[in-house]
Amino acid sequence: MAEDLTRIYDRATFLFENKEYAKAAGLFAQLVAEEPDHLEVRMLLARSYYHSAQLGRAEEVLTAVVGRWPTEAYAHLLLARTLQRSGRAEEGKQHLLLAEAMGLTE
Repeated sequence: MAEDLTRIYDRATFLFENKEYAKAAGLFAQLVAEEPDHLEVRMLLARSYYHSAQLGRAEEVLTAVVGRWPTEAYAHLLLARTLQRSGRAEEGKQHLLLAEAMGLTE
């Protein structure tokens, strides 16, 4: 089973690196279902959703990430950007300020 997950991860990261974000998201979603506490995979899933303009899904994943890992500065930044891109910049402002307070600059 772990070998299958490694293959899925390798394929998903290949797709992500080649800007096939929607396809990558499908594979990362499978991995998150199998390994829900794996932060890196959740962030790659969120980034795949963001880059493929699946902003509602990106928001959902990122909200869960900042709830579980509140000190993950990049998650706050990406959530802010997701909300901005959704036309909800004011909602994202708190996450942008948190990311900056944690030392993440744009």
